[in-house]
Amino acid sequence: MSLQLREVTKHTVREVCALEVRDEQKGYVATNALSIAQAHFEPDTVFRAVCLGERPIGFVQWRAAETPGTVVLWRFMIDRAYQAAGHGSAALALALQEMRSSGFKTIEASVVPGSASPLAFYLRHGFEETDQTTLRGEWLLRRPL
Repeated sequence: MSLQLREVTKHTVREVCALEVRDEQKGYVATNALSIAQAHFEPDTVFRAVCLGERPIGFVQWRAAETPGTVVLWRFMIDRAYQAAGHGSAALALALQEMRSSGFKTIEASVVPGSASPLAFYLRHGFEETDQTTLRGEWLLRRPL
């Protein structure tokens, strides 16, 4: 089965909203339901279900940054049952490809520091720490697309 990014539809929204990270990761990413709700109030936000075949197994959301040519990876998660199988890396690659094809040159992400933080995942994928924090105290990461 191949991994794809697909639009969240009325047929898949419940499945996408039911996806969860592991218990120790829950303080590091918002629920997909909250993410989808927030996306409807932010102009230019894109969100997709990460699908393995027809089954949603994750969620990714991004939006244009205030800096021209920069995109913010706002949310990214893979369901607890599908983690540690390479799906996160593959989904991130697909998202980065879509962002590049939309004309973005740089991507930013932020992480909450802590023992179950996704920081190491992002560093393995070419993101670098910027020594900056967001207004909410999250560490800002950046990489070229």
